[in-house]
Amino acid sequence: MRILIVDPNLERARLIEQALSEAGDDSMQIAAEPGHLLDLLRQTDPDAVIVALDEPDTATIAQLRTASAERPRPVVMFVRRSDSAALQAAVSAGVSSYVVDGLQAGRVKPILDVAVARFREAERLRHELDTARASLAERKLIDRAKGILMQAKSLSEDDAYALLRSKAMDEQKKLAEIAQSIITAAALLK
Repeated sequence: MRILIVDPNLERARLIEQALSEAGDDSMQIAAEPGHLLDLLRQTDPDAVIVALDEPDTATIAQLRTASAERPRPVVMFVRRSDSAALQAAVSAGVSSYVVDGLQAGRVKPILDVAVARFREAERLRHELDTARASLAERKLIDRAKGILMQAKSLSEDDAYALLRSKAMDEQKKLAEIAQSIITAAALLK
């Protein structure tokens, strides 16, 4: 796993690097300036990011938000001082683990592992939600098309569905595509 460590305190960054290296991770890059975090993320495309700061700043959080929208990835943020507003902003920007005053070499790898696991679970849930939304949208299209066919051809609901299904199989298209065609044609004929 490629890990980007962002920390203006080079000594602290080396501590994180050493802790991860001792735990078996060997593909790391250190960046001292969080001011160019977004550009660095685009250039290096790491699998995970560890950000260590004395205090979270709005510029870094904004860059993490933009980066998360472009390509989500696990992000661990270590800070020495924080407040609930900064924590909320960091989490909404895609930070997977937010640790206040808890940067110790022995904890770095387990915290990263938890962040990666939570990130993967969130991605799985996001994928399930997207699939469910798409399925619901297709179902709505099919129901509308069935309604149009039922009204136009005086069919039962089952017969309208069978007609849609038959047409989809004949044209080797998805049922939702045929439904959309019927809805579009009906709108043109009104």
